[in-house]
Amino acid sequence: MKRFHIALAVADLDASIADYSARLGQPPQAVVADAYAMWRTDQLNFSINQQPERAGQLRHVGFEDDDTHGFSCDADVNGIPWERFSAVAQDLRIISTYGVPAREPVADELIRN
Repeated sequence: MKRFHIALAVADLDASIADYSARLGQPPQAVVADAYAMWRTDQLNFSINQQPERAGQLRHVGFEDDDTHGFSCDADVNGIPWERFSAVAQDLRIISTYGVPAREPVADELIRN
């Protein structure tokens, strides 16, 4: 499986989780309180980081690719970082960067309403 990856900076993680969960039709697969959330759909790997000073800005893009081993990143001609990683490599990177994620029941409740 290969998914396009996009990462955005957001002002308010909880409000953004509610908004993007409704837009994507599912709760995030990983949430680290006050820091990070990530969704995996059939075609998209979408993550957000709470960074109020950069809210609305693109952090990076790339591909989650099951045929990729490990994690790599390089910048395109415009200086935009492009990452390439397996799902396992991303999960390990989330833990090492933010801590162990947990699903938020609040996000599940917002999807149902």
